Amino acid sequence: MSTPRLVATDLDGTLLRSDGTVSVRTRAAVEALEERGVPVVFVTARPLRWMDDFWPMVGDHGLAVVSNGGIVFDVAGHRVRELHGIDPADGLLLAEAIYRHVPGASIAIETVDGIRCDPAYDDAAHPVPAGTPTGPLEDVWTDPAAKVLVRNDAMEPAAFRDAVFAAAGHLAEVTWTMDGLVEINAPGVTKGSALVGICGSLDVLAADVIAFGDMPNDVPMLAWAGRSYAMGNAHPDVVATAGDRAPRNDEDGVAAVLERVFGL
Repeated sequence: MSTPRLVATDLDGTLLRSDGTVSVRTRAAVEALEERGVPVVFVTARPLRWMDDFWPMVGDHGLAVVSNGGIVFDVAGHRVRELHGIDPADGLLLAEAIYRHVPGASIAIETVDGIRCDPAYDDAAHPVPAGTPTGPLEDVWTDPAAKVLVRNDAMEPAAFRDAVFAAAGHLAEVTWTMDGLVEINAPGVTKGSALVGICGSLDVLAADVIAFGDMPNDVPMLAWAGRSYAMGNAHPDVVATAGDRAPRNDEDGVAAVLERVFGL
């Protein structure tokens, strides 16, 4: 098997340890590959506003995928290279379907400029910044949304996900990464679709890509890549999709595989 030409990796639960840090070992592996000219592309659900701490790790290729494929970001130029968003008209129809079929749901949108929320939206783990535009979605959804966030902490998590899929799955791309939260992108927009676009621009084939992930939103990326690894802590759907297993994220699983595959 030939040596991969590009590495694609999720962040939370994959490249990052559970405390959100990047280990010395993992940082060294990423830097070694960049020195060899092998791009390491971060492919994450995180919004653009949560990425500043990680940009120094992105090498000369300067590209990253955020918001589950909603944005391809040019790190070197510090600009949005591609926005695959949900426009306000389509988004309000989507929100109407969710509000109608998912009792107690609250909705926020991630835009290029930051998050905007309906009045009921509450994320205790990640409070929205002061001054965040808040109000009825018809008032705050005035620009394309890179990603839509739907929360409900009262419903049983699987029932909540099923309800959102039933309400919105025919209108958009629905996925999830944690209980109580469902994430929605424009139709056909996934981590996988964004990675396909980046690889096309770099003349890299799927067979030359090695990818790592841990949650269902990683499945399209892992299904496309020629070599795919589910983390030791991965969701069963990811394990079923990936071709191989890596150690857990807290064991520096991505670094361990990269060291072996690339002889670092």
